[in-house]
Amino acid sequence: MIGKLLGFVLVLTRISAFVLVAPVFSWKSIPARIKVAMTVLMAIFFSLIAPSGITAGQISTVEAVLLMAYEATYGFALGLVAAILFAPVKLSGRIIERQMGLAMAEILDPLTGERSQPVGGLLEMIFVVLFLSANGHHLLLSILSHSYETFPVGCIPTMAVLTTGVIKAGSTMLIVGLKLAAPILAAFLLLMVVLAVLARIMPDMNILFISLPLRVGMGLLLMAIFLPFIYSFVSEFATLMGSLLPV
Repeated sequence: MIGKLLGFVLVLTRISAFVLVAPVFSWKSIPARIKVAMTVLMAIFFSLIAPSGITAGQISTVEAVLLMAYEATYGFALGLVAAILFAPVKLSGRIIERQMGLAMAEILDPLTGERSQPVGGLLEMIFVVLFLSANGHHLLLSILSHSYETFPVGCIPTMAVLTTGVIKAGSTMLIVGLKLAAPILAAFLLLMVVLAVLARIMPDMNILFISLPLRVGMGLLLMAIFLPFIYSFVSEFATLMGSLLPV
C-alpha cells in the first residue's frame, strides 16, 4: 500500500511540475481549484496506466525525496520546453510592433496576467484559438503520456537530455520567431528606403509625421496577410514538440 502511494506521489510530482509551467494549463485565467482537480485526476489516470512497481522496503526516505526531485525536474523541463515553443508567435508580434512604432504600448495579458504589447497579445490569442481548435491540449497530454514510456516512474532521467532539449527549444524559439516576422521586416525595410528617397527628393516634407501612420497602417495590413502563417505554425508546433521534447 505504501509503495502504491509513493508511486502516486511521484506521478503527481511530475504532472504538477508540468502543469506549473506548460502553456494552456499554467495560465492564470484558469482557477486554481480547477488546476488542482485536473492535476489530481491526471495523476490518478497516469498512475493506473503507468504503475511504478516500487515497494516500500526497496528505498529509504532520502531516496524517495530524491526520486521526487527527479520527477519534478523532468516535469518542469517538459513544461518549459513546451512553453518556449509556444512563444515564437508572441515574439514575432513584438518584432512587428517595434517596426510599427508601438513598442511603448502595453496591455494586460488575460492569459498570463503579465504586461504585454497589443500586437503580440493579439497574435498570441489568435494562435491560442487555432491551437485549441486543433486539439493542441491533447498533444500536450500525449507528450506527458509518452514521457512515462521513456522515463518510467522512479527512473532517473538523463540530465544531459533535459538540458539539450531546453537549449534547443530556446534557439528554435528565436529562429522561428524571426522567420515568422521576416516578410514583414522586409516590407518595413522597403518602406524605410522609400521614405529615405522621398526625404532626399523633398527635403521640406515632414517624413517623421508621414511615416508614423504609414507604418501603423502597413503593419495592420501585413498582419492580416500574416494570419495564414500562424495557422501553418500550429502543425509545425506539433512537429517541433515531438523532436525537441525529451521523451
